[in-house]
Amino acid sequence: MSAEKNTCPKCHSPYVYPDGHLWICPECSHEWSADQEAADSSGEPAQFVDANGTPLQDGDSVTIIKNLKAGKETIKSGTKVKNIKLLTEPVNGHDISCKIAGHGSMYLKCSVVKKA
Repeated sequence: MSAEKNTCPKCHSPYVYPDGHLWICPECSHEWSADQEAADSSGEPAQFVDANGTPLQDGDSVTIIKNLKAGKETIKSGTKVKNIKLLTEPVNGHDISCKIAGHGSMYLKCSVVKKA
């Protein structure tokens, strides 16, 4: 591997080391395989698509397509969410970070929204 590829894809630390089939970064604890590294370096951006298959981008407005439980309250189907942020590292399977009026900041999955 070249010196450029011996950096962590998450924090770009040069102190990565191989452990069996995985590469490990001691600074951020990120682990990845050589196969995953090859797929990540293909130049293809991560694809985020809504429930209808429409591509999503940072700053888009989306509409929630089903009722979602949020603590004691429910976010109703049809609620519009503006200025979404797509996450490169999903949080518990959630791809979108956003603020919903009356509910505050939260994470959503692409599968429960459609582009507005």
